[in-house]
Amino acid sequence: MSLLYTFDIDTASELVASLAQKAQKRRLEKGLSRDALSMMSGVPAPTIAKFERKHTISLLSFISIAKALGYTKDIKTLLSEPLFNTMEELETINKNKNRKRGRNEFNK
Repeated sequence: MSLLYTFDIDTASELVASLAQKAQKRRLEKGLSRDALSMMSGVPAPTIAKFERKHTISLLSFISIAKALGYTKDIKTLLSEPLFNTMEELETINKNKNRKRGRNEFNK
């Protein structure tokens, strides 16, 4: 079932840019240089700089930075609970809770 309205207007690129800006802000709030964060996270300083400027980073490096900045709990809770918009979607989630494989279906 499709929804009439969608309020999720952020593109993937916009979300990555927002994450990069927030990570840089948290780094600066803690008074850390890129080199210091690099030592704490194990992510090379040029990779941190590229993330902050061009919003490009691997998931593993992003998680390492987030952990170094103290966001381990937030990373662990991401995607931990199912989200639903309709009762029909909740019923589908509950029906498929123990599935090990997906189907070739896409509900429009």
